[in-house]
Amino acid sequence: MSASLLEIVDLGDGEIVLQRADDDSEPLVTIRFSDESRIYMMDNGLEVAKAMIQAGIQAAAAIAEQETSEETTVSRMLH
Repeated sequence: MSASLLEIVDLGDGEIVLQRADDDSEPLVTIRFSDESRIYMMDNGLEVAKAMIQAGIQAAAAIAEQETSEETTVSRMLH
């Protein structure tokens, strides 16, 4: 993914998106909360979505780091 400014936008209908700030392309991530879950979260849906997006980014970074580490380990193996 290219380095660009991202923004989290609450569309107001229970849907929150992560999108590039500099264009109108399709959102990178869409989170949709049901009416029941929005009632349960009491106006904290945006904060919950931010935490979900942050956790996803951290997980993706950890997976990428692990794969890079595994590739390095395999290439250093002597027979």
